[in-house]
Amino acid sequence: MKHLILSAITLLLVHFSSLGQDLSPYIKVGESTLSMQELSDKVIQTLKDNSFTVLGAYNPSNRNELKVIAFTRNDLKNTVIKVKDRGALAAIMKVGLVMKGNKVVISYINPDYLLRAYLPTNYNTFKNTFVKFSSDLKNTLSPLGNEFTPFGGSVDADKLGNYHYKIMMPYFTDPVELNEYSSFKEGLSVITKNLKAQKGNTKEVFTLIYEKEEVAVFGVGLQSSEDGESYFLPKIGEDHVAALPYEIILQGKEATMLHGKYRIALHWPELTMGTFMKIMSTPGDIEDTLVGLCK
Repeated sequence: MKHLILSAITLLLVHFSSLGQDLSPYIKVGESTLSMQELSDKVIQTLKDNSFTVLGAYNPSNRNELKVIAFTRNDLKNTVIKVKDRGALAAIMKVGLVMKGNKVVISYINPDYLLRAYLPTNYNTFKNTFVKFSSDLKNTLSPLGNEFTPFGGSVDADKLGNYHYKIMMPYFTDPVELNEYSSFKEGLSVITKNLKAQKGNTKEVFTLIYEKEEVAVFGVGLQSSEDGESYFLPKIGEDHVAALPYEIILQGKEATMLHGKYRIALHWPELTMGTFMKIMSTPGDIEDTLVGLCK
């Protein structure tokens, strides 16, 4: 009887340990007394020294107290492109820096969280690659801090692939169509030209191009003081700065974006409906800006 009880307990423990765990969208590395510029330079060099490719950096909301560094790595980049439904969006990870008093808080987007959300039916296929990437990134950033604490709300890992904020809200599979072109080449030319001209008070943070697959991802800083980052970011939380910049993805002839009501909720999962209502116009404002960039 004793052995039967122990066996039953063991089975229960195995069962519960296999259930989905809660994942947070961000991981805090630690705090630094270096200046924003010194720390930013150090983060960029650290990433480069460990085989990561830095794609770009900028100050969200045009504030020197905020900084985002976007990066990727060849194994991640070459894996996610195999997923045809906007998998390339998962190629870009970000470090966020937030000045608080005389210290800068260092954080980064949790790869496991983002990859599960953006590769809803393919995460497990490439799980070994993703786990190694996440582990290597933690080891790379460990000289900058030793906290590595998750924050920013949480979502059950098993539900991230089918995430949406509330009933009737959009999913990852409900993108917004921005424009359709005669060719990938035309789309790339139009969007690149408009970003260079900073059309609609935007800033080109990065452009990641897959020539062979005819896919490009553009990181777009939203710099309008009326309806851009400086409008919505303080309302929903600047600690989540690694959520930015917003992306346009061009696949073949079609340019799309993730719906604001999906993407914002995914990166700020703890938002109350009351807070969400304070930025009710933001998803539409972002769509209007990105549509303009695609014309």
